[in-house]
Amino acid sequence: VGEVMAIGASFEEALLKAVRSLELGRDGLAAPPAVAALDEEGLAQRLGTPNPDRLWVVAEALRRGWPQERVAERCRWDPWFLRRVAGLVATERIVAAEGLGDDGTLLSLKKMGFADADLARLAGSDDEAVRRRRGVSGAVRRYRKVDTCAGEFAAATPYLYGGFGTVDEAPPSKRPSVVILGSGPVRIGQGIEFDACCVEAIAGLRAQEREAVMVNCNPETVSTDWDAADRLYFEPLTREDVLDVVAREQASGVLVQFGGQTPLKLAGALEAAGVPILGTSPGAIDLAEDRRRFAEVLGRLGLHQPPGETVVTLEAAREAAARLGYPVLVRPSYVLGGRGMETVYRAGELEDYWRREVLAAPEHPVLIDRFLERAIEVDVDALCDGHDVAVCGVLEHIEEAGIHSGDSSCVLPAVSLPLEVLSEIRRIARLLARELGVVGLLNVQLAVRDGVVSVLEANPRASRTVPFISKATGVPWASLAAQVSCGATLAELRVTDGVPLGVAVKMPVFPFDRFPGVDPLPGPEMRSTGEVMGIAESFGEAYLKAAVGAGLRWPREGRVFLSLAEPDKPRAAALASRLEELGFALCATRGTAAALKRAGIGAEVVAKVSEGRPHAADLMVNGDIQLVVNTATGSRAHRDGIAIRRGALELRIPYVATVPGAFAAAEAIAVQVRGGVGVRSLQEWRTRSAPPPARGRR
Repeated sequence: VGEVMAIGASFEEALLKAVRSLELGRDGLAAPPAVAALDEEGLAQRLGTPNPDRLWVVAEALRRGWPQERVAERCRWDPWFLRRVAGLVATERIVAAEGLGDDGTLLSLKKMGFADADLARLAGSDDEAVRRRRGVSGAVRRYRKVDTCAGEFAAATPYLYGGFGTVDEAPPSKRPSVVILGSGPVRIGQGIEFDACCVEAIAGLRAQEREAVMVNCNPETVSTDWDAADRLYFEPLTREDVLDVVAREQASGVLVQFGGQTPLKLAGALEAAGVPILGTSPGAIDLAEDRRRFAEVLGRLGLHQPPGETVVTLEAAREAAARLGYPVLVRPSYVLGGRGMETVYRAGELEDYWRREVLAAPEHPVLIDRFLERAIEVDVDALCDGHDVAVCGVLEHIEEAGIHSGDSSCVLPAVSLPLEVLSEIRRIARLLARELGVVGLLNVQLAVRDGVVSVLEANPRASRTVPFISKATGVPWASLAAQVSCGATLAELRVTDGVPLGVAVKMPVFPFDRFPGVDPLPGPEMRSTGEVMGIAESFGEAYLKAAVGAGLRWPREGRVFLSLAEPDKPRAAALASRLEELGFALCATRGTAAALKRAGIGAEVVAKVSEGRPHAADLMVNGDIQLVVNTATGSRAHRDGIAIRRGALELRIPYVATVPGAFAAAEAIAVQVRGGVGVRSLQEWRTRSAPPPARGRR
C-alpha cells in the first residue's frame, strides 16, 4: 500500500538505504529465517515467483554459490542489477572473514551503503562500537543537496541526502532547530494521518520561532515536499541515520510523538545516545506501553481495566482463558494496527489461533484479555502541558468493541452516551495525562458497558484520529502539541477543550476489492487503508456524507437481506422494523427469519449458500437484493457468510457487517429519502460557530 525512497551516490548505497527504510527489521541482505530455511527447490520456486522477499531470495541464492546466469534465468532480472547484488554478497563474505579492516576499508564499506548494525553482525561486533570506530576514523556522513531548481537559479528549497563523500552542502541553521521524525512508509495500520500531524507540527515549531527539520523516507507524503519544512533530510528512520542528522544539525531536540509507532520505537535509543526528546519522555511512553506498569497506574488511580494475563505457552494460554472466561481477546505484544489480534470464543479456537499466529517466547509474550461483548468503544484525544489538560474530543465508535479502532466508524460528538458517562471519560483522560507525565498529545481507548467505563489502553502520542478531530473542531491540535513540547503552556496558547463545529463522522475505506477471496469482515486486526469524513447538522446526514465519500451508495428502495449471528438476533426485530418503516421489503436466512417471526415481523426465507439453490448469492446476482446485513461471531467466519459478503462486494451491493452499523445506515437512508444533504465548506463551518481561536498557527 506504499513505498519508500532512498538516494545515494551509488546504486548499492541507495538499495541498502531503501532496505533499512522498509522497517522490516532488516539492516541488509542477510536472509530472514523463512528464506534461510528454503531448500534448493524452494529457493528456485521463490526466485521464479514475484514476492516481497525476492531481493533476499536472490541474495541467498548468490550466497549459496548459484551462478548469476542461473539466478537471472529464474528471476528474469537484468544482469546489471544481479551483478550489483552479487558484489554486495561478496563483500559480506570478506567482512565476515577479515573484519572491518583499516580506516580506508571501513570508509569504502560505508560508501557501499552497509549499515553500522549490518557491519557489526558480519564482524561479530555491536553497532555502537562500529559507530565509535567511524567517528575516530573520519567515516562521517555528509549531506548533499538535491537542487529543486535544476541549476536554473539559486534554489531556496533544496533537500538533502546522506553519504560518505568529501563535500557537505547542508546549510547552517539561522534559528534553534528541532528534528521531527516522520512516519516512514505507509502500510496497513499506519498511514498518512501521522504525516498530517507532522506537517501541523512544522507549523507549530515555526510559531515558536524554531527551525523545523524533517526526516522521512516516503516520497508520497506532504512532509517530504521540499518546501514543507525548513530543511528536509530524505533518510531512513533508523538509529544510525537519525543520530547522524541530529549531530549535523546540532538540534536542540527531537519530536517523536507525531509519526506514529516508527519514531516511538527509536525514542529510547536516541535518549540513551544523549539526544533530548522534546515533549513526553521515553520513560512515560514505556510506562503506558508496558502492560504490568500501566496496570499499576490504573490501580493507583482507581480506574477499571478488563482483566488480562500475559503468557508464553499454549498451556498457560488455556489456563488463563479458563480463568478469565470466554470470549477473550488474544494478541501478540507490541504489534502495529492490531496485527495478529483475534477474539476467541472457545478453547478449540484458541488452539487454532496459537498454531496460526503465535511465535511466543519470553521476549515476545502473548496478551490475553477478557473481551467485553456489546460494549461501546470510545477514543479520547487530549493535549497536556505537564499540568493542564485540554480534551480535544471524545469519539464514540459506531461499531461495538471488538473491531480495531482504525476500522471502526466513529462520531464526534458522542450521540448515545449519557452525560455522566461523558464526564467520567473526560475525568479519566485528564487523570491519565497527568499521571503518565504527558507533554503533548495523548490518546486513550475505553469501553463502556452497563454504565461502567473501562480503560483499554493509552498512547502518549498523536493518534490516527487527530487530523479528523482537528477538522471537526477547527483547532490545529498537532501544531499546538508541537508548541507545548517546546515549552509553551495551554494557558499561554489560550487552549480549551475542543468544541465540535457540527456532527462529524469518520468512516474507514478498505482495499478488499483488490484482494479476491478475502473475507471483507472487520475485526480486531486493522485492515483499512484510509478514511473519509462527513460533517453535518445531524448524525444521519453526516453518516450519509461519509458513506458517499467512502464509495457506498445506499439504496432508496428494494429488498434487504438479513443474516445475523446468534448473539445479534435479539436486536433483529428493532432493525427490521426500522427498515420496514423506510419502505424496504425483507428477506432473511432461516434462523434470522424465525427470530423476526417471533416478534411479529414477516420476512421471506432465503436459503444459505450451503442449503441449495436458489440461495442468497443467486438473488444478489439476479439484482433481487439491494442491501445486505450480514454479521458473524467467532474468529473464523462461516463459509456461507464469506460467500455472501464477497458476493455483495464484487456485485457492488452495499453491505453492513455489524448491527450498530446497520442502524446507522438506516439513519443515512432516511436522510437520503427525505431529500439528501447540504454542502458547506470547512471554512464556513469554522466561522459560523467556532470558539475563539488558539494562538497556534496552522
